[in-house]
This record gives sequence, C-alpha cells and structure tokens, in this order.
Amino acid sequence: MDYSSMLPWTLIVLACIHVLLLVRKRVSSKGKLPPGPFPLPIVGNLLKLSSKANESFAQLAKTYGPLMTLKLGSVTTIVVSSSIMAKEVLQKNAQSFAGRTTPAAFDGVRSYRSSSIAGPPPTTHWKKIRTICNTQMFTSARLTANQGLRRNKVQDLVSYVHEHSLAGQPVDIGQATFTASLNLIYNTVFSVDLVDPNSDSAQEFKDIVWEIMKESGSPNLSDFFPVLRPIDPQSIRRRTTAYVNKLFTIFDRMIAERRLSRSTSSDFHRRNDFLDVLLDQEDDVEFANHDMKPLLLDLFIAGSETSSTTVEWAMAELLRNPDCMEKARLELMKTIGSGKQVEESDTAHLPYLQAIVKETLRLHPPVPLIFRETTTDVEISGFAIPKNTTVIVNVWAIGRDPDIWKDPSSFLPERFLGSDIDFKGQDFEFIPFGSGRRICPGLPLAFRTVHLMLASLLHSFNWKLPNGMMPSDMDMSSKFGITMQLASPLRAIPMLDG
Repeated sequence: MDYSSMLPWTLIVLACIHVLLLVRKRVSSKGKLPPGPFPLPIVGNLLKLSSKANESFAQLAKTYGPLMTLKLGSVTTIVVSSSIMAKEVLQKNAQSFAGRTTPAAFDGVRSYRSSSIAGPPPTTHWKKIRTICNTQMFTSARLTANQGLRRNKVQDLVSYVHEHSLAGQPVDIGQATFTASLNLIYNTVFSVDLVDPNSDSAQEFKDIVWEIMKESGSPNLSDFFPVLRPIDPQSIRRRTTAYVNKLFTIFDRMIAERRLSRSTSSDFHRRNDFLDVLLDQEDDVEFANHDMKPLLLDLFIAGSETSSTTVEWAMAELLRNPDCMEKARLELMKTIGSGKQVEESDTAHLPYLQAIVKETLRLHPPVPLIFRETTTDVEISGFAIPKNTTVIVNVWAIGRDPDIWKDPSSFLPERFLGSDIDFKGQDFEFIPFGSGRRICPGLPLAFRTVHLMLASLLHSFNWKLPNGMMPSDMDMSSKFGITMQLASPLRAIPMLDG
C-alpha cells in the first residue's frame, strides 16, 4: 500500500472532523450563548476586527444583534451594543457583571490586581477603596474646597496659550490640556506642583505617564490568548512594568516624605489632599495590608487622559462647526463678561456649554468600550452567559444608535438643551463614564475640570485653524487606545479679541 498517497486524504479528513466538531459545539450552544459569526480555528473572529474595535463591533451588531458572541482569539466575549442590553448588564444584573479582567500589560505591576480601583474583582478591599473615593476624595465639599487649585492650574494653561497667541503660533490642544490635567492631578494628590512644567523632571513625569497609556492601549496578543501571558511575546508587559516602576519610585518618595512629616513634625500642617486621605486609612488593617500606589496610578492615568481627550474633541468639533463656537462664546460673554476669569460656579449658568460637553461625550466617549467579567452564571434575554466570561459594552455604538438619536453622526449640542438626559449612569442611552458600581469614581472631578478648561479656552481666545485650513478639511478620524483620541493631533491658533 502506498502510504504517501494517503497523507493528503488523511489531512483532509482531519480538517473535516475539526470543522464538524466546531459546528457541533456551535449547535449545542444554540439557545445558550448569544448569536455571532462563526469563529475560525485559533484566531476565532479576530480577523473581523479593524484597528477601531468599537466600529467593528458596531458593524457586526447590525447582523448579529445587540447581544452578540465573538471568539477573540481563545477568549469568548459577549458584546453589548444597545441601551436596553446595557441596562440589563449594568443595572438589572449588576452583581453578576461586577467583575473585570486585568489587562495583561499590568501583569508585572506589583499589587495591581488586588489594590487598583480599575482592575480587581469586587473584593472587600475594592469596596473599601470605592467607599474612600466616594465619601472622602471626590465629595462635593472636598472638590469645592479645592476649586482654587483648579482655577490656578487652568490659569497656567491660559497663560501658556496667551504666549502662543502673542506669537501667532498654533497650540497643540491635546498636549496643552494633557499637561494642565496632569499638573492638576499631581497637585490634588500631593499638594505640590510638578515644579516648572517645562523642567526636565516634569517632562520626564509626563513622558512616563504617556508611555504607560501608550503601552497599555496597544493591542496585546496576551489578552486574546491567555496562554501567552507568561511569555509576553510583544514585551508589552515588560515595558509597562518598567515605566510603572519609575512612577512608583516617585510615589514612594512622596509617601515617605509625608509619613515622616506626619510622624515627626510638631507643627505638621494637614493638607487634606488625596495623599492625606489615603494615609489616614493606614490604621485600618484591611487597607494597610495593601499597596496604595496602584490606586494613585489609576488616578493619574484616568484623571489626566480622559479630561484632556474630551476637551480636545470638543475644540475640534467647535472649530469644525463655527456657528456652535460663536454661540458658546456669546453665552460666555453674556454670563461672565469681558476680561473676567471663568469660575467653576459659572458652569451652572452656561447651559449651551454643558450641552457642548454632553454632545462631545456622546460622539466621542473617552473610553468607548466598557469591559466587564461575569462573576456568576447569568441569563440575559434567554441566553446563558457562563461565569468568567468577558463582556464588552460598546458605549460608542450606543451613543450613535439611530433608533435613539436623530441624525446621530452630526454634532448638535442643541439636542441636549432642555433635556434631562445626563451622563451620571442612569440614562443608558448615554453612559460615557459607565454605570452602576463600577462607574468612574472620578466623574465629579472630571465634570468640573472639563467644563472649566473648555470655558476658559473659549472665553479667553477666539480660535482659527492654521495654514488657511478650512473646517471641512479637518481630519476627524480617531485612533483606538486606552482612550479614543483624534488620529491627527488638533493644532489651532488662539487670537485675542479686539
């Protein structure tokens, strides 16, 4: 018998058996997992995703529905693409969807899985951290007490922009607002400035934070194939860990200095900043047994990037829609007057500015995908979702749902005037900061920071595009990472009125 002639037929038979097993598995899951495209061997449905996963998910949902199963590598993933399904996941079954997977990029960061606010499952310690954030760090009273600090940091931003206006030079809006946001967070946590924003040490700190965001936002094979996590084939974990350790060294120094001051100084002056709040908890055994640095890491990464990204998108939309910018500047002039500095308390009297921020968050949520993990077996709309399943809520798609929003792709702040829809997690057609027990705890601070920065930039300057560029020439495409940023950084020329 010629065994060599049998080899091709053997391979064909094995391939057919493999396909039949996949089909059988798919059929046996019918009525259990939600529908979705048939997965290829090994890669699953990864080839159906573009570099903008949020847009790919939205396109697939048109075929497979608002509750969809995808196989991303070896990870079974449920994608939620409607406000109705989001409410089922984030509110009605919040307990079952309270988990969250930790990105492989942070596997090497000590204590991150147990002590951050973003990564761990809802443990006793995680609940303790949330309670501290909600009752002591981001309370209305504490934020109001610190509003002078934010005013000063935003004034530094205005001064920086003013220098460019005198020179007729364009400003990189994203970089300028990122620096301002980072300085604000640093001062809020430690009650000190990042020295001179233009100094080498300040630049190094900004570079470290930026590199952590870039690495953690990069597509990582280890997230799609957990078996690869120990190998770290793209070295993303290695690089992220190195950058985080540099940041932790700075945190260690600041924490040690404060501890020493609190324990030895007879005239210690309590700063009542976030670091004092955290150090107050060290008498609590549950808190003292964990590392506070991962929480500080979350504050810097989330607090700086989401605010600056939102302001950059808002400015881009206003430059692209000059009539909207003119309405906003007219409202600011009527409410505040010429030559006066914008105060946080002014926001309540600026409904059109608030509508601009809401419309920006609807079209360009800073975090377009919300990740969850099931903590129990759970049934949704007749489908059974097993424990430890990854769940993604496509916030970007919900904000552009034509069944909810008229002309959903257009920038129309007027749609929010006189509307009660808000982004505090109760209106599921509009959840840019999430909802439920894992809603962004820094939302109150982000609200104040974004409105103050945007109002100050609009009130202090008129703006135009550089090099004779027309609004229709603007590149409004996005790039997908840890946040959804403009693909081309926004550069605009500030001009003084008169």
